[in-house]
Amino acid sequence: MRQMIVHWSQHITQMAFLENGRLVEYAAERDQQQGLVGTYYKGRVMNVLPGMQAAFVDIGQKKNAFLYVDDVLHPHLEKQPEVKPSIETLLQPGQDIVVQVRKEPRGGKGARVTTHYTLPGRWMVYMPFAEYVGVSKKISREAERNRLKAIGERLRRKEEGLIMRTVSEDEPTEAVEGDLAFLRAQWDNITRRALEADAPALLHRDLSIVQRFIRDAFHPQTDELIVDSAEAAREATSFLDEMAPGAYKQVRQYTGAESIFTAYGVQEQLHKSFGHKITLEGGATLVWDETEALTVIDVNTAQYIGGHSLEETVTNTNLLAAEEIGRLIRLRDTGGIIVIDFIDMELEAHRRQVIARLEGVISRDRTKAHILGWTRLGLLEMTRKKARHDSAGFAPATCPCCGGSGKVGQWQE
Repeated sequence: MRQMIVHWSQHITQMAFLENGRLVEYAAERDQQQGLVGTYYKGRVMNVLPGMQAAFVDIGQKKNAFLYVDDVLHPHLEKQPEVKPSIETLLQPGQDIVVQVRKEPRGGKGARVTTHYTLPGRWMVYMPFAEYVGVSKKISREAERNRLKAIGERLRRKEEGLIMRTVSEDEPTEAVEGDLAFLRAQWDNITRRALEADAPALLHRDLSIVQRFIRDAFHPQTDELIVDSAEAAREATSFLDEMAPGAYKQVRQYTGAESIFTAYGVQEQLHKSFGHKITLEGGATLVWDETEALTVIDVNTAQYIGGHSLEETVTNTNLLAAEEIGRLIRLRDTGGIIVIDFIDMELEAHRRQVIARLEGVISRDRTKAHILGWTRLGLLEMTRKKARHDSAGFAPATCPCCGGSGKVGQWQE
């Protein structure tokens, strides 16, 4: 059973997603602080840097956005020149350009933007200039992949590109066609506003976190949406009814005395899952250290003593840890380079089991992740894409005085 729990208050909306009662996704969004990913701007090129093959674009934010040369070339790799041109031949200072944010600003860096425009819908992702049709890799049936690709090729115009999403599997042509018509209208509105606006200007903003999740992952026929606000219930019902008429029956308003997150066990799971040290079932522990670009996870047997031999105990601990790490990476929205220090195992077959267990968990993650394998030191390397920072609404803030590096001690007389 999958449940989407939404806690709405005056200044913040929090969303938790449960699978059989276990928390697997969490996001928070404050009023007036909606994320920038997916947002379209009419920007102005401020600097072109040949040495970096990049340009800085004023989009009206505190920091200028970063536009790399690959994000200016044609979105279809086969349409790009064999020799990459200099950024100077593509952009000039003072030039107006429509860009889409692909990565949030973070630390001292501005947002990363692209001209590879995408508009996600319920059944597809629309790319106005990509000139190809793709099908989600998570659709495994070859006949269904061929059917969806044929539908996309028939519906798209010459310059357009479409990616058929996982949820489009077995959907009728009429549903896909309606989605495409809606996305084309959105793109026409963006281009019209771009002609009328003076740079820098906001042209289009992506949906709220709740609407995005409903659009991207909510299954109206099987999933349950529970909210603790009449206003949020009406908004979700209206959005669902536009997307899938009749699905409003799956929306329920919570009216209990205690907090909705407490009633459904979300608050307790959040506190356990976002700590520096996480205790697993049986007593094993994970120690989680996260920086801007690198996350290191250390697995320890701690109090876990199950198994008839040391190798069996170690393997069971690592398998349990792999299952939990896959869930926590998705829940904490951990991105960048991830290094996992599993407990050393003697047998290669056991190392393969650990990778298989981790792959099975991350295959359910909507964000792309890739396991690279074991290093010579016995560490497991993987990467995971991250564009948004929604879950920071719960994670504890870093101390502004020491940046998280301080220690508490006592003076010695």
